Amino acid sequence: MTNCVFQSLSEQTWLEAAQTFIQEAICPADQEPDLQLTQRVIDCVRRIWCSQERSQGFALPVSYSFVSAQKLRSRHHPCCSHLSWSSNACEAWAQEAGPSGNRLPQEQLLLLGILTDLSQDSEQESQDGSLFVRDNTGILDCELLDLDLSWLGHLFLFPSWSYLPPAKWNSSGEGHLELWHAPVPVFPLAVSPDPLTPISVLYPEIASLVLRHRSKRRGVQSNLAGKLVRLSPLVRSQQKTYFVLSLGKLLPTSGQAVSQVPIIVQIPAQLVWRRALRPGEDYVLTELRVSRIHGHRRRVWMTTPSSHLRLLNAGCVQELQPELEGPCLEAEPEPFPRPCNSRDGKEPKGALRNSRLLHYKGAVTGVLNEPAGLYELDGQLELCLAYQQFRGLRRVMRPGVCLELLDVHLLQSVGGGTTRPVLAPCLHSAILLRAFSCQKPGTQSSHHVHGASLYEDLIWQRQLGLPLYLWASRALAELTCKLCPHVLRHHQFLQHSRPGNPSLGLQLLAPALDDFSPPSSTIRNIHNEILEEPHHCPLQEYARLQTPCSFPTLAALAAEGEQKAWASFDPKTLLPLPEAAYLPSCQLNQRLAWSWLCLRPSDFHPAQVLLGVLVASSRKGYLQLRDQSGSLPCLLLAKDSQPVTDPKLIGCLVRAERFHLVIERNVKSNFPSWKELGVENFIQKRRARVYVQFFLDDSLILPVPRSTLHSTTPSVSPQTELTCPEEPDVGQSRLFLLSHKETLMKMNFCASSRAIPEVLKPTFSFRVSGIWLEGTQRKEGTGWGPPEPLKDVNKDQKVLLLFHGSSVRWFAFLHPGQVYRLVTPLSTPMLFEAEGSSCTSQRPLELAACGSCLTVQDKWTLELESSRDVPEVLGLHRALPESSLPNLLSGNFTDSLVSFSAEILSRTVCETLRGHCCTKPGNARALRRCMKLTVALEPANYEFPPHLDIYMEEPHLPAPLGLLPGAQVHFSQLEKRVSRSHNVYCCFQSSTYVQVLSFPLETTVSIPLPHIYLTELLWGGQAPFRATASCHVVSVFSLELLWVCAHCRSICPQGRCSRQGSTCPTQTSVSQASIRLLVEDGTAEAVVTCKNHHVAEALGLCPSEWASLLEFTRGPGRVALQFTWPGAQLESSAESNEPLTFFLRTLCASPSVLRPIVLSFELERKPCNITPSEPPRLQRFQCGELPLLTRVNPRLRLTCLSIQEPEYLSPLRAFASS
Repeated sequence: MTNCVFQSLSEQTWLEAAQTFIQEAICPADQEPDLQLTQRVIDCVRRIWCSQERSQGFALPVSYSFVSAQKLRSRHHPCCSHLSWSSNACEAWAQEAGPSGNRLPQEQLLLLGILTDLSQDSEQESQDGSLFVRDNTGILDCELLDLDLSWLGHLFLFPSWSYLPPAKWNSSGEGHLELWHAPVPVFPLAVSPDPLTPISVLYPEIASLVLRHRSKRRGVQSNLAGKLVRLSPLVRSQQKTYFVLSLGKLLPTSGQAVSQVPIIVQIPAQLVWRRALRPGEDYVLTELRVSRIHGHRRRVWMTTPSSHLRLLNAGCVQELQPELEGPCLEAEPEPFPRPCNSRDGKEPKGALRNSRLLHYKGAVTGVLNEPAGLYELDGQLELCLAYQQFRGLRRVMRPGVCLELLDVHLLQSVGGGTTRPVLAPCLHSAILLRAFSCQKPGTQSSHHVHGASLYEDLIWQRQLGLPLYLWASRALAELTCKLCPHVLRHHQFLQHSRPGNPSLGLQLLAPALDDFSPPSSTIRNIHNEILEEPHHCPLQEYARLQTPCSFPTLAALAAEGEQKAWASFDPKTLLPLPEAAYLPSCQLNQRLAWSWLCLRPSDFHPAQVLLGVLVASSRKGYLQLRDQSGSLPCLLLAKDSQPVTDPKLIGCLVRAERFHLVIERNVKSNFPSWKELGVENFIQKRRARVYVQFFLDDSLILPVPRSTLHSTTPSVSPQTELTCPEEPDVGQSRLFLLSHKETLMKMNFCASSRAIPEVLKPTFSFRVSGIWLEGTQRKEGTGWGPPEPLKDVNKDQKVLLLFHGSSVRWFAFLHPGQVYRLVTPLSTPMLFEAEGSSCTSQRPLELAACGSCLTVQDKWTLELESSRDVPEVLGLHRALPESSLPNLLSGNFTDSLVSFSAEILSRTVCETLRGHCCTKPGNARALRRCMKLTVALEPANYEFPPHLDIYMEEPHLPAPLGLLPGAQVHFSQLEKRVSRSHNVYCCFQSSTYVQVLSFPLETTVSIPLPHIYLTELLWGGQAPFRATASCHVVSVFSLELLWVCAHCRSICPQGRCSRQGSTCPTQTSVSQASIRLLVEDGTAEAVVTCKNHHVAEALGLCPSEWASLLEFTRGPGRVALQFTWPGAQLESSAESNEPLTFFLRTLCASPSVLRPIVLSFELERKPCNITPSEPPRLQRFQCGELPLLTRVNPRLRLTCLSIQEPEYLSPLRAFASS
């Protein structure tokens, strides 16, 4: 009894709430309550509720409540309600959603409203084929699976539905309903009666003839009947919305449509027919007219405002046979060919393939790129909806949606990074919605929300084929992940292109797209694509795409480059035999300490495109490219020999297809000898420095809106890393001509007299010197006012600028010979005047050379000025300083600072100039290393440039970017020194400035050494440093064979180190050899020194004979022979009667050694040696009985590079060799 009372009370309360809701939301305003309407609604709800097994004794669903359109629109979360579902249906729905828990939340709500295609009352113009559910509180967009046109305008109870709030990409901000099942009418629907008289109709075969012949039927409206064989999507073109349906007849054998006739429906009130039409059904369309479409060569049938759509009832129609007059005006269209797949793997590269048309039913299992219209079907196929206008369908597409695709194109092996087959509907295809998804929309990243208009541009404006479109979509996703949201906002990067405001994303893709699909002036003809037979569309033919390029993140590019660098690191390749076999451990590990690898875009697959925002680092002083993943150091040149000088480049987006990815490998190793080079355990530490270098002329520079720039590293302070030049509180400025820039290095810089030296740490800083130009200028509007007059015209205008802290960011843009504007805030009066206290420096030595000294503050900025606008600069010499070659290679130290341009020949690591090559035993002090550059000077009018060594030590290490073998570099203010062997060399100082003029060439050409006579080396000046000569070995001066300890280089008899108290870590020994020969070629004599494996060439021994000779030498550890001439007396370190000594003495005097050779050599006395040349000497010769006294040039001293046998041997030489 209690339960009955409770049920009665609950139902009564529910009935009162229902009555109130119906009166407010359904009944017309300002009218009395409609009791009949209320009762009809309640009866409808009761009938649905009681038909299920969940009623639990209640006659009404008291747990359910009515919801209005206004309340649903205010919801921010999706929901669903299924009043008509049984318990089994609910369980099946829960299982279909899967265990992920992503199903739509189910709520107990009742939805009541009028189904209509009018967005507002009685406004026909607002009809565009959309459906709505309306009540007194508002209106909701809706989608449903099947529509009966008789439902429109009637009140329904919707038993099963879901509501989804607006997605991020939805600019209208409107959610929508998904009506799962057919709505239940509150009032019975009226049934349309059959016509009293049969309708006269034309069937497709006759209707198509009417279009091609002169007929009286053209001027009258006709009725058409037939089977719906094709249905196009809704198309919005030229401010019109329409769709095309085709009536025809299907062949029973193949199911192919024949005698089909297209009908265009573009009356706004009839666009909703598109939702009611079902392919395969028979229909009658009344009161059609014949019309011609602009741009289409054939006439077509079109509906009129009085047309109606009916299901075909054979008993209510009769076929009409019109009289056709005159000849056929248009040819019969050819039957539609069914394209088939080409045979994959048998066509040549780049050959065109034909897509295949088919019908497909499947479920969406993934959203790949929603703005681009890319989805996954059944976990095996890709679906591309971009070639249709799919905006209406886009809001329902999510995993779980079931689709039926009619006449869809299947494309296989499209390439471009796409591995799965692709289904792509064109405007000739139909997409039918068969089931909604029970899952709620997933949370999508921003790059999957914005950019729909940009993707449409790729299809409709650029008219890309499917393979290229899929690649472009993937590339845009890569670019978005690289740059958004910290560098650019998603909507700004993926914005729609407008005249004068092109999309940044499209600008970055344009170079690659132009190579494959140049911009076309033709427009995609929509009418022909839908109406023409045989069918032709952008999806019909395609070619497999080789991936044009990729846009990796900077971190991924650096990681892949570093991986390639270490994969190619092979000590045996860097130190090939036989050279490595004679190196002690110290030299061996030094030669491996630094190496480099240069990668180009073609070294990656696919080719990589460099992309990032240019920023200036205040912690390192060099430029960087930055994206979401991090930053990558870069070295830029505007063009050959021209540095980058304009700070406005900071914050610009840089795209480069031609670049060099440089990986400098630094290795700390302890290889005992060359035999262990293949053992990686001897590599103690490895580190790589990765950077890129490229020319701005080879790059695309895009300015980025300043309001959108954000640091990609939130933890980095704006004072330490500058992404974009900030707009300062601009007040005053002054121009200066930069004359010299010093190197960037860590120094103890005291910014003020109040600073405590004990707490200061070395920081990166540098100084520049220049000349003030004109006076201080004040900001006036958008420009600068006239310069103020100088207070003291005769005062020296030299200035020294000190950069430290955040101002170090300007280092990469400051170069001698350029004019810059130093801009400061208005709060610093009298800043540029020498009398001002703000410019007083704490460094008297600096003020002694300059009229003023300024410390550049963090908020100050620099701007590049054109020298043509400054008259004072026109008469000044602005070329890079160059020291004369005689002054450089001389002992004159009047000016010990020299400047010159040179090509780097080699770069090696050596010990510091103040240290020793190897450590002493027990000394645990870490050795300080030094970098050595061997350069070829570039003086004018020198065919053979001299070579020079340059040393760089701490605190100048690590070396600046770009100091690579093959690079052209200008060195300014190096310190010139002379070694104990009288060789000139240079060292880096704090005043040194380095400017890279050009990068190493991509392809190096090996130039053979010049072939000369030895006497040409005595001419001086233009003599080559390296050359070859055909000469004859006259005699052997000395020969030394020895085995030394690989660690300490002591003699090793019997393979054991002979040093007292040896604590060498290994008992490894290496062989070394040297021989001194006297050669002549009839023009001059030369003493040639050969070392190590060149000794074998000089002795004429093959590799096996040479190895055996070295093994015989292992016993004594050292064998040395000294030959003195004339008389050939022998001085030996061993007994003369020993077999080894006797063999070597005999060999050195044999024709096998004293023979003609082709000698490749270099001067033992380098051009940088300043030792005075030895004058010619008087020498007595005996010619028969007559003594002769003549002047003889000094013997040349050469170092052997290689020895080869002459190409043609004399018969005597051939006999001696045998």
